[in-house]
Amino acid sequence: MDRGELAAFLRGRRERISPSEVGLPAGPRRRTPGLRREEVAQLAFISTEYYTRLEQARGPRPSREVLSGLVRALRLTDAERDHLHHLAGAPPAPPPGPPREVRQSVLDLLARLPQTAAIVTSAIGEVLAWNELAAALMEDFSALPRRDRNLTRRVFLGPHRDGVPLYGVSDVGAFARNSAQQLRAASARYPGSPEVTGLVAELLAGSEEFARLWAAYDVSAPPTLRKTFQHPLVGPVTVNCDALHVQDRDQRIVLYTATPGSASEEALRLLSVVGTQRMDVSG
Repeated sequence: MDRGELAAFLRGRRERISPSEVGLPAGPRRRTPGLRREEVAQLAFISTEYYTRLEQARGPRPSREVLSGLVRALRLTDAERDHLHHLAGAPPAPPPGPPREVRQSVLDLLARLPQTAAIVTSAIGEVLAWNELAAALMEDFSALPRRDRNLTRRVFLGPHRDGVPLYGVSDVGAFARNSAQQLRAASARYPGSPEVTGLVAELLAGSEEFARLWAAYDVSAPPTLRKTFQHPLVGPVTVNCDALHVQDRDQRIVLYTATPGSASEEALRLLSVVGTQRMDVSG
């Protein structure tokens, strides 16, 4: 526990919050900016004496319940919450599961990429959002139940495993390995998540290939820079692959683009027309 840094951090966060932000009257006489110590204590459901001792670097190590109250009272961001826990000598507990909510700015980005097929995936391979061209190139994810939007489950358990790779991709073996490795890494970040442990158990029971890859304990793989989709309407579509990590949500934005002037670029252009006529987009 770093009492001095904790005290300074609490003072700094308290002084930046106006009473009106938390529903308190400003009052005629405030000698310091932000909230008073007693107001923070009231909002955090702790005694004023205890909170004062924390700000004076004299307090005992706060419990997780006290820290949760301070997070709520001081309106801390996720990064500030984690910092508070580390200063208090109580590292934050792991999140309950992979985040699924996609930021609106990311959804807007997908909609502004008319010549790029783009999807957002969770830490365990669930497709969370997509644009029209991705739906045309891969499949209409809006027509699938949530369970079937998980690409890790799909690549190991089908229904595309009977002779035809998932989306006819040229790198299905590498994709399967990469999916298993990403799931292995995610299982360490979310050790208490029923969703993660349930998916691992399901794949171990249903796929010998996954069991073999899981037993290797690999957690990283070289990125896939290029792949070919075998599309039923336009034939082979070769694309460049780029993945952007949304760090605060533990999500990936996967972008598929064709080389300018190539036959695949023309195929994507055709799919962008056909796809918007027959498919709806959902986030």
